[in-house]
Amino acid sequence: MLLALLHGGAVGEAHSFQLELHAPVDDELAIGERGSAPASGRSREAGRDPKRAGPGGELERAGRGDSWDRRHARDTRSTFWIDRRMNDKVNNVRQARSARSSRPSKSSFDEGAPAPILTAEDLLHKAMVARSTLSRARWARRGLASRAPLDKTTHAMLLRQLYLSYYEERRFERARATALEALGLGVLADVIHQDAARAALGAGDLGGAVVHLRVAARRSPPSRRCFHHWTLGSVFFLAGRYAESVGALERAVRWATRDKPLYRAHLTLVRIAAGEPVDDLGAAIEELAVAPCGQGYGRFVLGHLSYAAGAWESARRFLEAFIERTESSRPELALSLDGELKMSRATLAKISAN
Repeated sequence: MLLALLHGGAVGEAHSFQLELHAPVDDELAIGERGSAPASGRSREAGRDPKRAGPGGELERAGRGDSWDRRHARDTRSTFWIDRRMNDKVNNVRQARSARSSRPSKSSFDEGAPAPILTAEDLLHKAMVARSTLSRARWARRGLASRAPLDKTTHAMLLRQLYLSYYEERRFERARATALEALGLGVLADVIHQDAARAALGAGDLGGAVVHLRVAARRSPPSRRCFHHWTLGSVFFLAGRYAESVGALERAVRWATRDKPLYRAHLTLVRIAAGEPVDDLGAAIEELAVAPCGQGYGRFVLGHLSYAAGAWESARRFLEAFIERTESSRPELALSLDGELKMSRATLAKISAN
């Protein structure tokens, strides 16, 4: 009966939603890059015990926005989030900028000295921390127009910032063209293939997105391979192509380390949606509920697994937490998680109806 509830419900309807996966905020691609969760979640839920006894307590803890949000903010991502550690160039830019700012400059001794000329790396940093789409694009274009020769990685990252500005404006074809231009540089290939896939999804080209994601998985270093397979599995899941989603998520589980509980739980959810019998539903929920990756995107998975298990109150808490955090974060987050948001609202509507 529980399988029938889910198979005919929100999960079964996921294929009808327009899929736009999570847009990376900057080249660190972590929702908690500045180290804080939405203020509403912290003030309301601070002080609760994260280790309440019993499975219900574990589920409630995993659905909250407490101090784990700060410590595990890097895990709050959708399938297009890539942790900062995967791009050493970002840290190099910041370290170089910090070193320059710590040295006494001529202008500190001579107030009449001209302002220092911004390097391409300076302009890249400004684009990465820009607070608006317009500013991001402006700094990226200035960096790309620099007279000094650009190394390929800096060039690619500047193009990524321009890509992001197009994506945030829903100019998906322009975003895809910019990603393809960056691919021609031959660096950051797997990350840029993900960018191209996201733009293709926004433009309604699921087939093109799948091609890019498969290439990303083949060309990525081993440490990122599980992430790319998970992305592909998520795309197939929300498109209602469950058999292909199972295959991709099985590969993600094989390659995974830290985020294995999330990938295993997502695989369980897909199998339930496909109408397959699942014997380890409770174990999958408990494993993800106590894992760092159960925060953020994990709440989306936990909410639907709890719904399948008939724990509707837990499902409601998880899904409401997922929606609240997503919508209170940066504007492009809601855009890129449109499919997950719609699916979560549809499940909440079914809970309310029952």
